[in-house]
Amino acid sequence: MLTHPTLEKLQSLRLPGMLKALQEQQRMPDIGTLGFEERLGLLIDRELTERENRRLATRLKKAKLRHCCCLEDLDFKASRGLDKTLILSLAACTWIARGLNLLICGPTGIGKSYLACALGHKASLEGYSVLYLRLPRLFEELRLAKADGRYGKLMLGYAKTDLLILDDWGLTPMADAQRRDLLEILEDRYGKRSTIVTSQLPVNAWHEAIGDPTLADAILDRLVHNAHKIELKGDSMRKHAISLDQN
Repeated sequence: MLTHPTLEKLQSLRLPGMLKALQEQQRMPDIGTLGFEERLGLLIDRELTERENRRLATRLKKAKLRHCCCLEDLDFKASRGLDKTLILSLAACTWIARGLNLLICGPTGIGKSYLACALGHKASLEGYSVLYLRLPRLFEELRLAKADGRYGKLMLGYAKTDLLILDDWGLTPMADAQRRDLLEILEDRYGKRSTIVTSQLPVNAWHEAIGDPTLADAILDRLVHNAHKIELKGDSMRKHAISLDQN
């Protein structure tokens, strides 16, 4: 077989998975024991795997997750109210398919952002688009977008993202424009896309933290009533990590 022309054609057709697999087959001494269809099947399988890996890498890059972690990294032994049964249920990502939300509350350092990013990583593995944003950063991006004409495009992107992670909810008081932007985002996503919110404040304090009673009612109506809730408690995991390092 004229291997070099074939390799060049695979390269020009942008089939790197098949190209690598064919090169590997050429180095296998017993490859001749496989029939044509078997060898072709291996080439196709490798190409499909390579393409899915590239798509996953692209999804993770776009997600901009704060922590590079997965659900297998979670520590269920620490006493912080993390329900393993619930986490395994969430790992199936059926709640994302149904457009439900997830609210994660607890004191600083308890692992809220880490858990949110682990779930975001799992969603990416399952083929969902994910985007992580700290709420202050979201408001700043929207402010700048209004000035340079990107506002509509940015809002459309948020609306189409399968899982939007809003970290650090309620750290600072919201301005009126921020409340209205947040309502628009949640309105576009309600019942169609999922949102994870992390906050140091308990959910029953969110209404006051939002500020305007009317807008707070509208925002929480689209966020809380179709949401799973996780309330973490205990000492900071950062302190725990420092303690382990010193021992």
